[in-house]
Amino acid sequence: MSDSVLTEASSVEDSARIKVNPPVFFISAALIIAFALFGALMPKVAERVFSAVQAFVVQDFGWLYITAVAGFLVFVIFLMVSRYGNIKLGPDESEPEYSYISWFAMLFSAGMGIGLVFFGVAEPIQHYSNPPIGEAGTVEAARQAMMLTFFHWGLHAWAIYIVVGLSLAYFSFRRGLPLTIRSALYPLIGHRIDGPIGHAIDIFAVLGTMFGVATSLGLGVLQVNAGFAYLFGAPVNTTVQLILIAVITLMATASVFLGLDKGVKRLSELNIILAIGLLLFVLIAGSTVFLLQAFVQNIGTYLGSVVSRTFRMYAYEPNPWLADWTLFYWGWWIAWSPFVGMFIARISHGRTIREFVGGVLLVPSLFTFLWMTVFGNTAISLDMAGVAPIAKTVADNLPIALFETLYALPWGTVTSFIATLLVITFFVTSADSGALVIDMITSGAAENPPVWQRIFWAVCAGAVAAVLLLAGGLQALQTAAIASALPFTVILIFIAYGLFRALRMETQGSSTDLMVAIAPPPGARDFNWEKRLTSIMGHFGKPEISKFLTGTARPALEAVAEQMKEQGLSPELVEKEDGMELTVPHGERGDFRYTVRSRAFLLPSFVWAESRKSQEKEPRHFRAMAHTSEGETPHDVTGFSHDQLINDLLNRYASFRHKRRIA
Repeated sequence: MSDSVLTEASSVEDSARIKVNPPVFFISAALIIAFALFGALMPKVAERVFSAVQAFVVQDFGWLYITAVAGFLVFVIFLMVSRYGNIKLGPDESEPEYSYISWFAMLFSAGMGIGLVFFGVAEPIQHYSNPPIGEAGTVEAARQAMMLTFFHWGLHAWAIYIVVGLSLAYFSFRRGLPLTIRSALYPLIGHRIDGPIGHAIDIFAVLGTMFGVATSLGLGVLQVNAGFAYLFGAPVNTTVQLILIAVITLMATASVFLGLDKGVKRLSELNIILAIGLLLFVLIAGSTVFLLQAFVQNIGTYLGSVVSRTFRMYAYEPNPWLADWTLFYWGWWIAWSPFVGMFIARISHGRTIREFVGGVLLVPSLFTFLWMTVFGNTAISLDMAGVAPIAKTVADNLPIALFETLYALPWGTVTSFIATLLVITFFVTSADSGALVIDMITSGAAENPPVWQRIFWAVCAGAVAAVLLLAGGLQALQTAAIASALPFTVILIFIAYGLFRALRMETQGSSTDLMVAIAPPPGARDFNWEKRLTSIMGHFGKPEISKFLTGTARPALEAVAEQMKEQGLSPELVEKEDGMELTVPHGERGDFRYTVRSRAFLLPSFVWAESRKSQEKEPRHFRAMAHTSEGETPHDVTGFSHDQLINDLLNRYASFRHKRRIA
């Protein structure tokens, strides 16, 4: 993550000491602190409550998780292959901020985390030794184990992230709304997103993110404790784990204090180096050819069973395996979706929806599949060959699965130390990045909020992880992920519907917008098609477009604004760096905005491929582009006369009044 994730503030309390959206910040903080105190003061009671909550959610709402996650996957694939796939996450003339290589690299970092390190060996070997159906310890059990692992870590997880990330990117970059969860519901409830409903949505997002991050931190501490036991003979118990949480949380706090550039950025780079190095070592030290063959076959098995497995509820053969694994993962991914979604949204400005869905759905999934194959298949093959009794050991202590596997390979002590260091650095970056996202939500996306606010949320994440370990360990972590995701699942369904509705409204208006852009506006007596053709085909320099903006566009917008004032409206014309914007407020019905600005475009080129630097050196031509707050495709108004521009504005204003039912 980076500081560029932060966008302009909406309605926040602006003071030197605190920058928050008060209802969201204080209610979220109060609920989290109350939960932490309850778990710390009454751990036995909390353990019973967690067990009851998990049983209730699994029994009565398991079907909702399964159906919703399946629907999210179908929805994002539909968007990718439909006509909506051509829509850009930003103005139509915008270009991606990052090259494909940089973008893919950042998606890799989004896909990496404590969970991959913890479950890379633990999940495949657990399914192999204790499958949901069938005989354990067989070749068929091994094949099924990898398919189930791919199922939990594959397309479904990233489809959930895409729903959040795509909605945030679309409404922020294309519609100009704040980069917060509530903005995604604007098509459904309009400006009421700034009221109690919007506050409630953000509070649920904060709680889900907090418990999702705390689940990861709890898993990380369990594995760090196991690593220290292997390396230094440290005891494995709750006391040691609480001490580790305190120490590593202090490290995360120090990272927050140092700032993103000196803290999280360097740790993230170290994470990627250590993770890829560990992956390559196991791939080379293990049976390389077998692992590559297994990687290909595992993908085929996964794709062949993904539909039937998606809807498998064990309705006719009740099985606790569903709650322990699938529902836990679906809840965990949903709880993490504001965190990961906000990150992938921020790095995807200028991409089309098709690029966004395709890249986010496939790139991290393939890397995850490779990771799970290398570690999971290595552990299974070592166990089947009798080299190391990994399955038996894991049955008693899940967190040590990775270290059992590494010790069966050369240089086990060195690689175990690297794996432990990797989990610690992931802990720090997860706590810091999670605190950043929660701070963004609770501050209303305020610009540069005080550092203490992020420190507060980082400490809260560590405290919640400690409470969950006190009140039931791994079982409590699973319960927190499943239960905290329940209300946000419902919100995600509405977010998906709101996004679809906004995209449909945009495309429905596109044909009309195009006709307005190229046809003579009604009443424009001075329209001359030869001049219009010349303006369409011509290449203009920046001074010429600037002259058009000041000599034609500004007087036209000023004339409309003056006439609107006489009609009782309160329009406001604001000069911008590259143009101007006319805003017409209509209370609860929303604001109508008409913007005209200068945009640069590359001159036509027949070069097959160009680097970003070479493109920056290419000559550019400029056009005057107009668009409104209704999110329609920006259209070219270069060469319009004074009256043509006024008629174009009025046509779109009339459409706005019709859609908003303004008499």
